[in-house]
Amino acid sequence: MKHPQSTTKQRPAKSGDACTKAIVAGGIDTGKDWLDAAIHDVGCKPLRCPNTPEGRAAIVQFFREHKVERVGIEASGGYEFEMVAAMRDDGLPVIVFQPAQVRAYANFLNLRVKTDRIDAALIARCTAVKQTLRACPDRRLEPLAEHLTFIEQIEDDITRLRTRRDRFRNERLLAALKDQIADHKKRLRAELADLRRALRDHADLAKRLDLLVSIDGIGERTALTLVIRMPELGTLTREEASSLAGMAPFTQASGRWEGQAHVKGGRARVGKALFAAAQAAAQRWNKQLVALYQRLVSNGKHHSVAVVACARKLVIYANVVLARQTTWITQN
Repeated sequence: MKHPQSTTKQRPAKSGDACTKAIVAGGIDTGKDWLDAAIHDVGCKPLRCPNTPEGRAAIVQFFREHKVERVGIEASGGYEFEMVAAMRDDGLPVIVFQPAQVRAYANFLNLRVKTDRIDAALIARCTAVKQTLRACPDRRLEPLAEHLTFIEQIEDDITRLRTRRDRFRNERLLAALKDQIADHKKRLRAELADLRRALRDHADLAKRLDLLVSIDGIGERTALTLVIRMPELGTLTREEASSLAGMAPFTQASGRWEGQAHVKGGRARVGKALFAAAQAAAQRWNKQLVALYQRLVSNGKHHSVAVVACARKLVIYANVVLARQTTWITQN
């Protein structure tokens, strides 16, 4: 859908300044009850509306009237979902910022005052200077991701119950905990089956799932996470895939000091799934990863470092398989 072009005047290009046209950018601070919207550098008053269908429609209209070209909104635990959907349904490009990104930009500006209205203006300003925009996500993945989150929470509950069980000795209490774990496992199996069926209703997603499962060491549970939470796989470089999964090592060095490289950032749920898969794959299921793990450990690397290296290989394999659209060939 074509968006209206901004009528904002071009500012003179400065030496070394690649941006010669101001972006008309909006920002939204989201709360459970209220939405605060602002537009960067156009001189109009911010708008406050209730977080209701009518309020969200009024904000979309507000942005359209001022020919906003892109809108930034801060992730706020799910309260932003409906507002993001309303804007994307209307064809507005949306950037969803993590709170840490917005706070870091506020620190850069030395901005200490914090109100909903100020935050909306800050997000709009942050949106105006953002250099790259991600493509609009596949809307089919949103309900699948929500379902997967529910499954992950059941898995976390099972882990907590198992930890709690180790604390008790009373047979009646142990039996109660055992029953709870069994109930959660039953629910987990049912939810996974439902998610699998929902995903396989889409032929292209089903094909991606089958391609990923063909890789030695990636089971269906891990493949579901990659299909749903990393739809970019198959279009990335190996470095981008590793970084997005949170498996890329970042070097720390300054002057004569050189620290250890650590993995950080990326999509935490994807990284957790890959790490768990790599632990099993490096012990048995993938001959290449078994060899890599043993070589790293024999060279003095810690177990966790070796597993992260194997997890990084797994996501690279996944990226290659999806890019080539061919199944994995097991190495003898």
